[in-house]
Amino acid sequence: MKPNKLPEGFYGRANVVEVAKDLIGKVLVTTQNEGTTSGIIVETEAYSQSEKGCHAYKGKTARNAVMFENGGVSYVYLCYGLHHMFNVVTNQNGIANAVLIRALEPLKGGDLMQQRSKTVSLSRITSGPGKLCKAMGIDKQLNTSSLMGDQVWIEDQGIHIPKGNIIASPRIGIDYAGQDALLPWRFYLKDNGWVSRT
Repeated sequence: MKPNKLPEGFYGRANVVEVAKDLIGKVLVTTQNEGTTSGIIVETEAYSQSEKGCHAYKGKTARNAVMFENGGVSYVYLCYGLHHMFNVVTNQNGIANAVLIRALEPLKGGDLMQQRSKTVSLSRITSGPGKLCKAMGIDKQLNTSSLMGDQVWIEDQGIHIPKGNIIASPRIGIDYAGQDALLPWRFYLKDNGWVSRT
């Protein structure tokens, strides 16, 4: 069955907070030589160039340049030199907005996820941004990848999430952002066991 990939227009919207909320319940998919893995997105965070939590707040650099492209590409970076973080770029060329995918509920390729994560259990294997990248085989080689391509994409599988089940809260681990750290720009699926622990 042909995947129902989210169209570029989904990512091209001006309101990154809306995009972050609308990504809850969508499915992230990666396909590599060793196989396909996928998971339902259950936690996201929105970032906008206008606020201090965003990598692009102080302007364009070699690291964040992809954030200034048209929405619909990936921004993958290394955190603390250890963990990869997978973001989807949103908005239009020249405006740096992105959504961090923080947690997934595994759907397909559980055995491969366990192999990559070096664990015999699927329990909470994708319950955090670094862990999900490891399980899904995401690293910096996928930075700047088109989400319309065949390596990494997000699709709509018709999973219905009632609006009341999407909880908003402040983002995690960005105390350096001062007052902007209090913005309720983290979204997660209520009572879902795969949401990261704060």
